[in-house]
Amino acid sequence: MALVSALAVGVGGAIGAVTRYAVSLAVERRSLDTFVVNVSGSLLIGVVLGSDIGGPIALGLAVGFCGAFTTFSSFAVETVRLAEDEYRVAAVFYAVGTLVAALVAVLAGFAVAGSNAV
Repeated sequence: MALVSALAVGVGGAIGAVTRYAVSLAVERRSLDTFVVNVSGSLLIGVVLGSDIGGPIALGLAVGFCGAFTTFSSFAVETVRLAEDEYRVAAVFYAVGTLVAALVAVLAGFAVAGSNAV
């Protein structure tokens, strides 16, 4: 079971990383692409964790795909860059907005999955 779980995380991670890169190419706007992946990834992880999905499939989706698809480090760098470029108010709104939107997305994912986890 451990090998299957590890493979599921690896495959999910590979797909998540490629999907993340594809979104950055499609959106082509600094910060917006990271916002999109972080919020949509939060929605997906809410659906996965709020549903009856379990075992290697859940690990592959939640840990692998969502872990590679979403990106806190890029979010942090983009927030700092906005502030360094003299867009300090925008940096604050981006940081707070991303956090609020991601939390709401997780809750929405739970709701979509029919979970009463919260």
